[in-house]
Amino acid sequence: MCFKELEESFKDHCGIFGIYRTDKKQDSAKITYFGLYALQHRGQESSGIAVNDSGNIIYHKDNGLVNEVFNEVVLNHLKGHSAIGHVRYSTTGKSNRENAQPLVVKYRKGHMALAHNGNLVNAHIIREKLEQEGVIFQTTIDSEVIANLISRNRIKSENIEEAILKTMDEIKGAYSLLILTPNKLIAVRDPYGLRPLVMGKINNNICFASETCALDTVGAEYIRDVEPGEIVSVTKDGIKSIKYGKSFKHLCVFEFIYFARADSYLDGISVYEIRKKLGKQLCRESYVECDIVIGVPDSGTTAAIGYAEEAKIPFSEGFIKNRYIGRTFIKPQQSQREIAVRLKLNPLKSNVAGKRVVLIDDSIVRGTTSRKIIKMLRDTGAREVHLRISSPPVLFPCYYGIDTPDRNELIAANYTPQEIAKILGADSLEYLSLEGLNSVFDNKLQNFCTACFSGKYVTELPENFNKYIFEEGV
Repeated sequence: MCFKELEESFKDHCGIFGIYRTDKKQDSAKITYFGLYALQHRGQESSGIAVNDSGNIIYHKDNGLVNEVFNEVVLNHLKGHSAIGHVRYSTTGKSNRENAQPLVVKYRKGHMALAHNGNLVNAHIIREKLEQEGVIFQTTIDSEVIANLISRNRIKSENIEEAILKTMDEIKGAYSLLILTPNKLIAVRDPYGLRPLVMGKINNNICFASETCALDTVGAEYIRDVEPGEIVSVTKDGIKSIKYGKSFKHLCVFEFIYFARADSYLDGISVYEIRKKLGKQLCRESYVECDIVIGVPDSGTTAAIGYAEEAKIPFSEGFIKNRYIGRTFIKPQQSQREIAVRLKLNPLKSNVAGKRVVLIDDSIVRGTTSRKIIKMLRDTGAREVHLRISSPPVLFPCYYGIDTPDRNELIAANYTPQEIAKILGADSLEYLSLEGLNSVFDNKLQNFCTACFSGKYVTELPENFNKYIFEEGV
C-alpha cells in the first residue's frame, strides 16, 4: 500500500470568537481581531469579522491569516458594539473566499451573521431536500445549511432562540455556533459538546471563544464553558440560557492531545497538564533506554517533557522550528521535497549526534512527515531513534470536523506498530494505550469522543455517508 505524499498532521476545525459590549463602545471588531489572533492555530486559510452597527450587520472576510485580512483601515470601518469572528481551515474541496465566515444572511424577519466550528453528518441530506424545494446555496459549506434552517424556522417562531431549538432537532453532528443579530449575540453548542466553547467577561461585557487562551489575550475573565446543548443569548437586558432536551459530555479528546493551545483550559481542565500526564503515562507503558528525549515541535513538546521527567532522562531540544512560515509558501519541486520539511524543522546536531533518542509526537496519520523527521535525525548522526506516540493509534476517520483521511490512508489501520516502525525507519514504535489514555482522564474517558481510536461514534452516521464530499463549517 502506498501512502500519499500529503500533509501528515491533523488539521484543526476552526476557531470562533464573539463579544457583546454592554457599555456600547464601538471597538468590538478590534477585540475580536485579537481574539482571532490567539486562535490562529485553529485555522489558517481564511478569517472574517461581522459587527452590529446600530442594527445593521457589516462584515469583512477573505482568504488569509488574521493579520493578512485585517488592517487598521478595515478595522476602523467595522464599528459596532458587538461582533463575531472566525478563522477557518477547510478539510475538503477548495478554499474559496465565498466559503469564508461569518456567513451573513437576510430573511423575512431580519438578518444575522453566523460563525460555525464543527461538522454536520447529515448536511448532505438536508441540503438535497432544501435544493429540491428551490433553495439556492451560495457556498459549499454545511454552515449555510444551518443558517438556512434557522432563517426558515424563524419565520414561524416567536423568537430566534425558538428557531434555533427547531434547527437543533434537524441537524446532527458537531457544532459550536456564534450568531449575531441586530440586538443579540447568541452562543450555541451541540448536545454532545463535541467542539469547545467558553464564555468570559471584560468588566460587564460578555465574550465567547473556542478556547480560554483567546479570553486571556483580550483580558477577559473566564466565567464557564457553554454546556452541551445550551443556547446562551446576550442582550442589553442581560444573559439568558436555554437547554436543548437531553445532552451529553463528549468533547473531542484530540483537543487535549493536539488541537487546543497548551495554555488553554477546556471544561476546566488544563491542556498543558493533560499533555504532560500523557507523556508520563506513555513512559510507564513503553520505557526504553536512551540518552535524550525530544519532542516534535510544538505538538509533542509537552508530552516529551512528561516522558523525560518520568524516565529521569534529560529532555532536550532536538529541532529548531521556523515560526515564520505562513499559510502558503513557494513549494519546492518534487526533487527538492525534503526542503519542505526542513523549512519548518531543522535538527540540532550538537544535541542529537551520537545519541540514543526517544522522539515523542502526538499522533501518526499517514506517516509521511514522521518518516522524513526520523531520516533527518539519522542523517544528523542519531545512533537510535525510538518513536513514542502520546495517543492511541488513529484507526478510524473523524466525521465531526477534523481533517482525517479515509481509513485506507491511515497507516495504523493497515500495519502493526512493528511494521510501521520499519516503514518510518525507527528502531521501535509504541503508542499510548486506550487504557492509559483513560487513566490520564481519571477513568472518565466515556465523557469524551474517542471515535478516531475506537470507532465508536457518538452520533448515528447516515447510510453511504462516506460517498459525500461536503465542506465542513469548521
